[in-house]
Amino acid sequence: MKTYFRLLSFAKPIEKFAIPYVIATLLSILFGTFNLALLSPLFETLLNANKQACQTPSLTDKAASSFSLLGKLRDFVNYSIKVNTIESTLMYICIIIVISVLLSNLFRYFSQRYMEDLRVHTLLNFRKRVFNNVMNLHVGYFNNERKGDIISKVASDVQVVQFTVTNTLQVVFKEPVTLIVYVILLFNISAKLTLFSLLVIPISAFIISKIVKRLKQQAKESHESFAKMIGFLDEALSGIKIIKAFNATERIKNKFNQENIYYSNLTRKMVRRQQLGSPVSEFLGVLMISIIVWYGGSLILHNDKNALTASDFIAYIAIFSQVMRPAKALTDSFSGIHSGIAAGERVLDLIDTKPLLVNEPDSKVLDDFNSTISLQNISFSYGEKQILNSITFDIEKGQTVALVGPSGGGKSTLMDLFPRFHDPKSGTIKIDGHDYRELTVESIRAQMGTVNQESFLFNDTIFNNIAFAKPDATMEEVVAAAKIANAHDFIENTEDGYQSFVGDRGNKLSGGQKQRVCIARAVLANPPIMLLDEATSALDTESEKLVQDALNNLMKNRTSIVIAHRLSTIQHANKIVVIDKGSLVETGSHNELMNKNGLYRRLIDMQAFND
Repeated sequence: MKTYFRLLSFAKPIEKFAIPYVIATLLSILFGTFNLALLSPLFETLLNANKQACQTPSLTDKAASSFSLLGKLRDFVNYSIKVNTIESTLMYICIIIVISVLLSNLFRYFSQRYMEDLRVHTLLNFRKRVFNNVMNLHVGYFNNERKGDIISKVASDVQVVQFTVTNTLQVVFKEPVTLIVYVILLFNISAKLTLFSLLVIPISAFIISKIVKRLKQQAKESHESFAKMIGFLDEALSGIKIIKAFNATERIKNKFNQENIYYSNLTRKMVRRQQLGSPVSEFLGVLMISIIVWYGGSLILHNDKNALTASDFIAYIAIFSQVMRPAKALTDSFSGIHSGIAAGERVLDLIDTKPLLVNEPDSKVLDDFNSTISLQNISFSYGEKQILNSITFDIEKGQTVALVGPSGGGKSTLMDLFPRFHDPKSGTIKIDGHDYRELTVESIRAQMGTVNQESFLFNDTIFNNIAFAKPDATMEEVVAAAKIANAHDFIENTEDGYQSFVGDRGNKLSGGQKQRVCIARAVLANPPIMLLDEATSALDTESEKLVQDALNNLMKNRTSIVIAHRLSTIQHANKIVVIDKGSLVETGSHNELMNKNGLYRRLIDMQAFND
């Protein structure tokens, strides 16, 4: 129940919807019950059709001995028959029934409307909270989690939770109140018969609880299996070229189909258990009604002095038949809540995941970059694996600093520390003398622009992809940035120019074109510090030259930190930092490092030999 009430907290302010819902539901139940109670005077009128009105007791004679609702209604009928005619009385009763049914359905509509508003409101808050928390998580979190599992939680699990929580809330209030009102009316008619007949409810509840006992575990497994399928789908769509290139289509289809079969079998078992509850409770209800009809009918046929009148007995049967509807709804809700709780626990796990990088309460805003970025004894590790070890060097404003070294040495990890995607395990990074931890993450990143090896574009227009760095940019600003990035000419040759869509992840553009759009995006942001992570490594010679020219334009009058696979492109750097196995082994200019005959010289010679 703790999980359920926590999920319910996303419905706040719940009173905005709950109060009108409660009022409308209560009125709907009262008028609905009154409709059933009117059955007795209706049948009383019909049974009195062949009697003389004078033989009917007067309202005053009968009222003294009758304190039940049906008794009062019957008194009204008898009095009306005496004062008016049977035909007129029948008409009055029919008019009252029509009005009562109209009001009952009107209030039921408002009740459902308020509940639907609450359902939409809850889903809005829940999905917003989940997505916001995902966006706030540190970059390292996404290296360890399957994207499909996250998508499943945000899309599918949230939907399951929303329906379960609100439907259960509806059932928990409406159905018990309906059940209580019906039972009160039944006791009002015959306490003895009601005590006997209500035995079916605890028996039904016990049987249903046994049926749905394993639903929660099956629901949890079902949600996890669905998340795996989403993950397979995402991987298959992202890697469709690789799959087809290696003739792995059938293997991937079989992998997906196996998980699909497993998920389908789990779903089938769950649905069978859920659906079994309703027929069982309905059968027990019909069985009980049959026993009551047999028992009560026998008393009436034998003219037992303790028996109900025929009209009251018919009304009793009609009302008791309706008792099973809220009872069945309660058992259905009891079985359905397990699936919602299982999905809710998965989503709450995601919500409870705290970002490792958060601003300190007294964090300052970095307004500008004026002098130096300083790394002092920086160490970093993923779990037990040491990635960086005691890295120390400075970057002066306006310098171009290149990070080089063998693959896997820690260059990209070190690069990720500058925009504070991670914090070092030990050591400090300072910018203009301010410790990174004393500054807001947003203000640090506002001073930096990034161009990665993987040129990521959104499925939007070229204009909007470039303007992503500055949403209010004008066309003139976007065009100017594209020209600096050597992208303007090819953009003009596309079908719709700057309004051309780039496709999913920019797949309508070549690698060099995508990279130049990314560079234009960085140019438009106009940050004082540029981070370039092997921005030309995946390009052909012609595209590489265009991109390299664009990068040279980008780095003018800026502080640049560069990782380059072609060492010839960074020989002009003011400082070259050589990293091997997580340690800084050399630092200096190109000429200084060449004279040292160390690792940098060997790397240069190896590339010259390979070229």
